[in-house]
Amino acid sequence: MTADSAPVLEIRDLHKSFGGLEVLRGVDVTARRGDVVSLIGSSGSGKSTLLRCANLLEDSQQGEVIFCGEPVTWRGAGSNRHPADRKQVLRIRTNLSMVFQQFNLWAHMTILQNVMEAPVSVLGRDRAEVEEAARGYLDKVGIADKADAYPAQLSGGQQQRAAIARALCMEPKALLFDEPTSALDPELEQEVVRVIRDLAAEGRTMILVTHDMNMARDVSKHVVFLHQGRVGEEGAPDRLFEQPETERLRGFLSSTMAA
Repeated sequence: MTADSAPVLEIRDLHKSFGGLEVLRGVDVTARRGDVVSLIGSSGSGKSTLLRCANLLEDSQQGEVIFCGEPVTWRGAGSNRHPADRKQVLRIRTNLSMVFQQFNLWAHMTILQNVMEAPVSVLGRDRAEVEEAARGYLDKVGIADKADAYPAQLSGGQQQRAAIARALCMEPKALLFDEPTSALDPELEQEVVRVIRDLAAEGRTMILVTHDMNMARDVSKHVVFLHQGRVGEEGAPDRLFEQPETERLRGFLSSTMAA
């Protein structure tokens, strides 16, 4: 299997504990090129932890993380397990751009500077080339007119769209979204949902942790329901949402869709 034909991200039998609390108990997730995979489940089911382990922001204790056919190399075992190759970690992180719930924009930088910072400082790309790309991505997410504004001058929805533009400017292999709309009011939430729908329509590879079941159903190719750190059920969104096979998923959807 070549790097081009391999899944962009493959997670096998992943385990993660925080002290005595076992959060992930052997999870498998695969995202192929152009896939949108949504992770759903109750709070505490391990969704965000799985995303952070995939991006190597958290060290897992067991299992494999494979990026474009390349397994992460590890040193140590169990709670002492850590990635062995710092250059590999940097390469993977820069190709799996993450969009967080709380935006994480630099308050002292303009929106344009925020979007440009990592491609220039981390990747060493030409500043003029990055600025052109950054302005293009700000236009794509609908806030080109906010390039010279500071984060505090933007609404929450605009800040999150700036964070998405920042992630896109890294030209990643995949985008990882960790509850990108949960900190927003419903009206502002829809601004971000529209951008994510557009990215899905473009064929972007995305893994999406979300509480928005309508978005998960509409944009996903594959949906994974996590329950108590395990995959409780997974499949195509039409089947999963219309004909859930487990009582746990039926109960979750009933309470979530009714909310």
